[in-house]
Amino acid sequence: MLVGVYRADGGPLGELRYVIGHMLGTAHCALCDITHTWRRKPEWDAMVERLDVSIDLRHLNEMDDDVAAAVAEYGAPAVFRRAENGLTLLLDAHELDAVGGSVAGFEQALRAKGVG
Repeated sequence: MLVGVYRADGGPLGELRYVIGHMLGTAHCALCDITHTWRRKPEWDAMVERLDVSIDLRHLNEMDDDVAAAVAEYGAPAVFRRAENGLTLLLDAHELDAVGGSVAGFEQALRAKGVG
């Protein structure tokens, strides 16, 4: 299982804050750009099916304790692999930025890390 953490809060107020911040250039989340525009990208769902792996997406205000500890160490946005021994960082903010919002680029980055 993978856990992706957005660099934004969830819920109506969190989403509104992010949208306004994004439009003003004061908020950026590369994982948000990869997974959706105004709604979730259809190519995201297709990619998840192709990879045959569960991806749990969380906002900053929706994290479990272990995810919060990993984000405190590595920052957000990020993608982690969850295993019996805990979370391992797969993609950090710089790696997510490098795919430029592309679902295909994200898939390639995951495959390069042995996912799928």
